[in-house]
Amino acid sequence: MPTAIIRHTRTYDIPALVALQKKSYPPSMPPWSPTKFEHQIEIFPQGQIVAERDGCIVGCASSLIVAWDDWCDAHTWKEITASGTFDNHNPEGRTLYGAEVFVDPDIRGAGLGHALYEGRRELCRAMNLRRIIACGRLPGYHVHAAEMSAEDYAKRVVWGDFHDPVLGFQLHEGFDYCGVIEGYLPEDRESGGNASLIVWRNPDYDPDKPTRIPEEDIL
Repeated sequence: MPTAIIRHTRTYDIPALVALQKKSYPPSMPPWSPTKFEHQIEIFPQGQIVAERDGCIVGCASSLIVAWDDWCDAHTWKEITASGTFDNHNPEGRTLYGAEVFVDPDIRGAGLGHALYEGRRELCRAMNLRRIIACGRLPGYHVHAAEMSAEDYAKRVVWGDFHDPVLGFQLHEGFDYCGVIEGYLPEDRESGGNASLIVWRNPDYDPDKPTRIPEEDIL
């Protein structure tokens, strides 16, 4: 299987991204508008990356920088991403916030998710950011929602009692589980609106050096 190219998102990728997001999302979650993608690229071009294979867009990861102390208590996806516009992007922050990752469901398991996560880690290192924080879906929770809380479900995933395709993948990618945020994405019915809070700490972070916002492509 051909290796995917990980690169920064361009405006000409947007129609393919809208179509892929629609294909990847459950029916209760509508895809983003082209305008939203355009604004993200305008606000923080370095943080938007895609996976391309054989000339086709097969995955995407969207990020912004935040001052985590402003958001460490409970927040929603709409609050921290300014409804997906990334107007809350703060170049003075030290945290890369993962707003979204999605891959073509027809080729999941081909390493695309790992490649996109590695692209984020490369970005975090290159910019001298302290960490990556994200809130991930818990798509397996709806099977157990009548029996337990989302927090108990996530703990059981961490302990190895349950398999969750998103949280399990994130743990495998070296992220630490930090808890559950309720009401994070209310339209995500499979997760009951909940999300797992996860963190990856940059081992190369130097607190004595400033955050680097390069003009050129990092990837």
